Amino acid sequence: MDDSVLREQLAELLRGGEAHAKADAALADVNPQFRNVRPPAEVHSVWEELEHMRIAQQDILRYTLDPSWTSPEWPEGYWPPKTDTVTDEMWQASIDGFTADIEELIALVKNSAVDLTAKIPHGDWRTYLRQILLVADHNAYHLGQIVQARKMLGDWRS
Repeated sequence: MDDSVLREQLAELLRGGEAHAKADAALADVNPQFRNVRPPAEVHSVWEELEHMRIAQQDILRYTLDPSWTSPEWPEGYWPPKTDTVTDEMWQASIDGFTADIEELIALVKNSAVDLTAKIPHGDWRTYLRQILLVADHNAYHLGQIVQARKMLGDWRS
């Protein structure tokens, strides 16, 4: 069976767009003064959301590929520590890490030697496809929260 269409559609799902915000658009031109501001106290800042996505995505990817990977403690290990400032270097490193892991996931999806419906060899019931869909779903959710936070802060240009 030729599954190239499925693989291309999964790659596009990971890139975002269509029914979901693309990471590039959601994170474009975030005013540095708003990166670490919580609109109301119970809403995460753009920085917190970005770092959470990066950490969770990295964990899912590394778990999928590396049997010796150790996941962060739940839930505190999946969120960045509190900080008063988010430097340009911190911001760029987070975006770079997030982007690199997405590209690695897309390469995995496009690798026809990987049976996407197979269980991960060192896993329990998880399949490669499940992990890929989990990343896409998680990112779509939090990218939407980033857009909402930016709107609440007056830092969104639609």
